[in-house]
Amino acid sequence: MKAFAIGLIFLIAVGILSGIGILLFPLVIVLSIFLQIILALFFVIFSIWLLGKLIIFSWEKVFKV
Repeated sequence: MKAFAIGLIFLIAVGILSGIGILLFPLVIVLSIFLQIILALFFVIFSIWLLGKLIIFSWEKVFKV
C-alpha cells in the first residue's frame, strides 16, 4: 500500500509539473524571441565598435610614419 501511495504521489507531481510546463510554453517562446532580438542587437553594436577600433588602429599605423 505504501508503494502504491508513493507511485500515485509521483504521478500526480509529474502531471502537475507537465501542466505547468504546458502553461509556461508561450512564455518560453516569447522569452526566446526577446533573447534573440537582444543578442542580435548586441552583435550589431559590438560589430560597429570593432569596426571603429580597426579603423582607428589602421589610421594610427598609416599616419604615424
